[in-house]
Amino acid sequence: MTNVGDVKPDAAIRGPALTFSGDPFANGVDDTIIYESDAIVAFGDGVITHFGPADSVIDSLPAGLEVRHYGSDALISAGFLDSHVHFPQVPMIAAFGEQLLDWLHRYSFPTEKKFADKAFAASVARIFLQECLRNGVTTSCVYCTVFPQSVDALFEEAERLGLRLAAGKLLMNRNAPDELLDTTQTGYDDSKALIDKWHGRDRLMYAITPRFAPTSTADQLASAGELWSEYPDCYMQTHVSENRREIEWVMEHFPDRKGYLDVYDHSGLCRPRAVFGHGVHLTDDELGCLHTAGAAIAHCPTSNFFLGSGYFDVFRARDAKRPVRVGLGTDLGAGTSFSMLQTLNEAYKAAQLHRHALTAAHAYYLATRGSAHAMYIDDKVGSLAPGMEADLVVLDMKSTPIIDYRMQFAEDIHEALFVQMMLGDDRAVQATYVAGRLLHEQSRS
Repeated sequence: MTNVGDVKPDAAIRGPALTFSGDPFANGVDDTIIYESDAIVAFGDGVITHFGPADSVIDSLPAGLEVRHYGSDALISAGFLDSHVHFPQVPMIAAFGEQLLDWLHRYSFPTEKKFADKAFAASVARIFLQECLRNGVTTSCVYCTVFPQSVDALFEEAERLGLRLAAGKLLMNRNAPDELLDTTQTGYDDSKALIDKWHGRDRLMYAITPRFAPTSTADQLASAGELWSEYPDCYMQTHVSENRREIEWVMEHFPDRKGYLDVYDHSGLCRPRAVFGHGVHLTDDELGCLHTAGAAIAHCPTSNFFLGSGYFDVFRARDAKRPVRVGLGTDLGAGTSFSMLQTLNEAYKAAQLHRHALTAAHAYYLATRGSAHAMYIDDKVGSLAPGMEADLVVLDMKSTPIIDYRMQFAEDIHEALFVQMMLGDDRAVQATYVAGRLLHEQSRS
């Protein structure tokens, strides 16, 4: 192994390691999975400088460099990515009852009003990002509130931690409480100011964020499309086809459009770096449009089950004839866990309901390189390789007594990974590194 340019490693970790060289949905598991039973990952200046079998790497490391050995019961991976999450909904996670539209009015909107207070927003941002780190999530695509100060609060904390993060202010000028409404002009102006302030600063990225079509007029959606054309390297995130009643509501407001996705496409919002949450009920034509546009779907299974919205068919979306980019999202707070392992658990069940078996390798790809690909940052994060940013998670493969017992009978890495995604949670996250800095470590008895 060789150094990346002139970057010298200043730290290294050792243990079993998992990553992907490509897309197992497209090219098969055997040709894309990389598993090393004893690997070293070395890093310096925030990037990975070495990765490979320990006996191949160790002699190329600088003399005296300490290598932290996590042992044979660990698993080193690229940090997890969450491609769809609402940080303002953390105070209302696990709110009982209701389906999507009623749930928004009963729980989400009242909670979001509190984010007019920046101090409150900052307190939630701290909890949100610490929980992400406790669960090995090192990159997220985040919805804030209509208040610009909520975006500032999140980005300020993310910048302090050195995280790679995308986020944006909600655009919402109708069908919500008056206190949460902007206008087409103020939404544009506030978003533009936030882009100028934050996008591309350190590892931060801006996402233009219409909440969803029913809470924006056609004029506001068109304005969002115009803003994106001015800043094409930003993201655009919104929701699509989550719930059947939602789809009906969209068509009541946009009767001249041929479908839900067409509302966004007509406004210039369906293109690369667009991340559409859910997509549970998309038609074949809509999936074809996403494929052609290079847009992505954020698969949010815990939320879809919690709100009774349905279950997304990831294999249909990834059909080789017109594959759509798919990432994985927790969708807090309708989602019920920060844990990407628990999210994989629910993704497996969603696939089963469509008579598909989501293998552990496909699942871990979605949580790492797959979500990075959906967000067009797979050249930066989501894999273990020299030159990639050193965002890493170290899992404890025997984190609970029952997992410890079950792992005695795991015959290979595929079975071991499946056990983790069925039984694991935040207790499995032994350590989280962000740009090579250890930001979370779980104490062990």
